[in-house]
Amino acid sequence: MSNRIAGKSKRSGELLAQKLQSEGISNPDVLQAIAQSPRHIFVPEILAHKAYDNTALPIGQGQTISQPYIVARMSELLLSAGRPKNILEIGTGSGYQTSILAQLTDKVYSVERIKAFQWQAKRCLRSMDLHNVAMKHGDGWQGWQSKGPFEAIIVTAAPVSVPPALLAQLADGGRLIIPVGDKTQILKIITRHGDDFNEQQIEAVRFVPLVPGDLL
Repeated sequence: MSNRIAGKSKRSGELLAQKLQSEGISNPDVLQAIAQSPRHIFVPEILAHKAYDNTALPIGQGQTISQPYIVARMSELLLSAGRPKNILEIGTGSGYQTSILAQLTDKVYSVERIKAFQWQAKRCLRSMDLHNVAMKHGDGWQGWQSKGPFEAIIVTAAPVSVPPALLAQLADGGRLIIPVGDKTQILKIITRHGDDFNEQQIEAVRFVPLVPGDLL
């Protein structure tokens, strides 16, 4: 990346962070991560001119890169009870949300059902010098049992109901941030207290479905 392009990307990231702050995102670590992340490398080249707009964009195979506000909001919710040491992300997708999480915690474990997305995301994260992310090609409904329990879990696609495997892999005191629903989706925080799970509804959202199984 040339110095000119890198400088433009930095300015665009900073302006995006300022816009998100004006829309209610207040966590300084999240805002800094947004400002420092080159979102244009996570979108198809033909859409790079829209990379710093506060909007979701298509990335192929019926999937999208989430709206920056939603990425920041979900990240902020994860941090609202303290900084988790490990995070499970369900749905690597473009890798943009992954890159934000990697700047906010010690270790990110990310599961993606579409193999091609996983390889693209790895290249992007490597270019950002982020090396605290482990990736798995698999079924997000099943989580990543061998790496749990997790202090925080974030799901970037919407199941009709909360996958039981994710609840089982949540550490005591841990938080699950997940959109749930079909035509109407609600972003929820689920906090584990022993064998009890407390649920809080946050806001209406729109995500692609969390599809069981995996694809090459």
